[in-house]
Amino acid sequence: MPAPLVALGVFAAVRIGGAAVLAVGAWWAGRSPVRVLGYSWDSVWYLGLAVHGYGRTQMWAGTGLIQSDYAFFPLYPLLVRMAGGTPWAGLLVAWTAAAVAAVGVYRVGELVLGRRVGVLLVALWAATPHSVVLTLAYTEPLLAALAAWALYAVLRRRWLWAAGLAVLAGLTRPTGIAVAAAVSAVALHALLVRRSRAPEVWAAALLAPAGWAAYVLAVGIRTGEPAGYFTVQRHWGSRFDFGSYTTDSIWRVLTGGHVPLATVMTVALLAVAGFLAVLLLLDRMPPALLVYTAVLLLITYGGAGYFESKPRFLLPAFPLLMPVAAAMARARPRSAVMVTAGLAGLSYGYGLYLLLVARVPL
Repeated sequence: MPAPLVALGVFAAVRIGGAAVLAVGAWWAGRSPVRVLGYSWDSVWYLGLAVHGYGRTQMWAGTGLIQSDYAFFPLYPLLVRMAGGTPWAGLLVAWTAAAVAAVGVYRVGELVLGRRVGVLLVALWAATPHSVVLTLAYTEPLLAALAAWALYAVLRRRWLWAAGLAVLAGLTRPTGIAVAAAVSAVALHALLVRRSRAPEVWAAALLAPAGWAAYVLAVGIRTGEPAGYFTVQRHWGSRFDFGSYTTDSIWRVLTGGHVPLATVMTVALLAVAGFLAVLLLLDRMPPALLVYTAVLLLITYGGAGYFESKPRFLLPAFPLLMPVAAAMARARPRSAVMVTAGLAGLSYGYGLYLLLVARVPL
C-alpha cells in the first residue's frame, strides 16, 4: 500500500476512534454528538458567518468584552456556506481538511526525514492532547492543511503553489501569517543570498502575506479605523503583550492553589512545546519549518487572553513533533505502536474533558 495512504489510514483510525468516544460520551451526558462536534464555542460564530455573513456583535455586561464577528477570518465560513451552512457542513469541511492535512504532514515528514518518520509524524499529530479539535467544526484543520502543503511546496521550490496556499492560509486564521512568513522568508533568502532572479520567487515573496493583509485592511475599512482588526481583537480580550500575560498566568498556576485541569495542562503543553522547539532547532530542520514554527510559538506565547486556548493555537505546529517521530522511527515497531496507542487514549479522555466537563473556552 502506498505510504501516503498508510499515513491517512493511521490518521483516520486515531481520529475516528476519538470521534466515536466523544459521541458516546455526549450521548451518555444527554447531549447531541453533532451539536457538541459542530456547534461548540467558536463553531457557533463560524456557522453564524456562514449563514448570515458579517455584522454580529455581542456585548457581555460587567466584563467589558465586546465580541464582533470581524475577529474571524472568512475562508472557513465561506466553505461551510458553500457546503450547506449547517453544523454537518461545518464538520464536513473540517474533516475533509483534516484528511488533506494528514497527507500534507506526511509529505513534509517524508521529504525531510523519510517515509517511516512521515507516518509516525502523522500518528503523533493525530494523538496530541488537543487533537479533538481536528474533529470539531473549527479552523485549525483547514489551516493545518494549507500550511502543510505550502511548506511542502516551499521545500520543493514550487513558489507559486506556496504563495497561493499562503494567501489562503492568511484568509483562514490570524495565525495564518506564520505560513506567509515562512514562504516569504525562504523566497527572500533565495533572492538575496542565492541571487535568484526567477519572477516566481519574487511573486512568492511579495504575494504570500496578501490574504492576511487583505482581511486586516478590509476590517479596517469596515470599522473606519486603520487598526480596526486589532481593536476588534482587543475588545475580545486578545492582544499581543510580548508574553507578559502568559508569564503571569504560568506563575499563578505554579504558585497558586486549586486551578482547573485545563489550565494545568496548558502550562505543561506550553513547556513541552518550548522543549520540542529547542530540539527542532538543534536538529537543523529546513528554514521554512523553523520560521513557520517560530512565528506560531511567538503568537501563542506573546498573545494575551484565553490562556487555555493556547495549545489549540499550536495544533497546526506539527513540525514540533518531528524530533519525536524521528526518535520513534529508530525504536522497535511495537514500541511505536504502543506509544501512539497510549497517546491516543490520553487524547480521547482529555478531549471528553475539554468538551463535556471543562468550563473554559476551547
